Amino acid sequence: MRNNIQFDQHGQLRHFLQIEGLPRPLLKQILKTASSFIKAKKKTIRKVPLLRGKTVLNLFFEPSTRTRTTFELAAKKLSADVINFNINASSTSKGESLTDMLQNLEAMFCDMFVVRHADSGAAYFMAEHVSPHVHIVNAGDGCHEHPTQAMLDVLTIQQQKGDFTPLRVAIVGDILHSRVARSLCHALSTLGVSEIRAVAPQTLMPMGMEALGAVPYTDLRQGIKDVDVVVMLRLQRERMSSALLPSEREYFNQYGLTESMLELTHPDAIVMHPGPINRGVEIESSIVDGPRSVILRQVSNGIAVRMAVMAMVMGGGEHD
Repeated sequence: MRNNIQFDQHGQLRHFLQIEGLPRPLLKQILKTASSFIKAKKKTIRKVPLLRGKTVLNLFFEPSTRTRTTFELAAKKLSADVINFNINASSTSKGESLTDMLQNLEAMFCDMFVVRHADSGAAYFMAEHVSPHVHIVNAGDGCHEHPTQAMLDVLTIQQQKGDFTPLRVAIVGDILHSRVARSLCHALSTLGVSEIRAVAPQTLMPMGMEALGAVPYTDLRQGIKDVDVVVMLRLQRERMSSALLPSEREYFNQYGLTESMLELTHPDAIVMHPGPINRGVEIESSIVDGPRSVILRQVSNGIAVRMAVMAMVMGGGEHD
């Protein structure tokens, strides 16, 4: 997919559609801006007036309560007006084209669309067809990318580990269908981590992981040995009915993160998960609630990262 559409003629970020191709200084600027929104002592998120008078439309064509809610909270923390568009009740279900819908929404003086869609490339399509004053942020498109999830993940890693360069990171689960894994591989590679490992059954491991900067593993024990960060991916249950996996129990036995498996990692390793979690399928409950889990910190960081991205594409920049 083309990457230059994310920037305006002056080289400033206009849309946020994917991590692939974005330069390291820009990723670091997003992390720095997100960190500036977090109150250091209480780890809460400050409210700022950067987008006062702007209207942000959450345009979700597929459900995601956590992502939509954090985008809504982020926009409100920036003092923007927020509309959650009910796609099920929209005219697209009555045959109206996507471009017609965009034009009608633009006519209502919306400044930004936060888009989640089941089709890869949907956010790009919208970015190509909106007016010059409208900004698009990709909240997940098909199996392509989920760029803000990757940025909140790397912010969490930075908070816990500091320097990226010596780190070994394992991403475990349904790599084949995961937009989270793709975005995270691009982000970690760009930020210069030492090693990225993609761990999955052969049926859920895509070809060409090396092009994403990752080394493929089909054995969990080898894949997580001595790593500093373990990112567990959500297993979509529909994969069970498509003959890609034998059963949830068998998957957990081979690829589930248990306390005994966690002992194979570095003693200070952290455990992450983009959510929602299938306890007892991808990961043992005691780990989710345990001292090495930073899963709730990921959720909190999602607000700050999405604030940073929205502020930057609207020209708000870093807030001191």
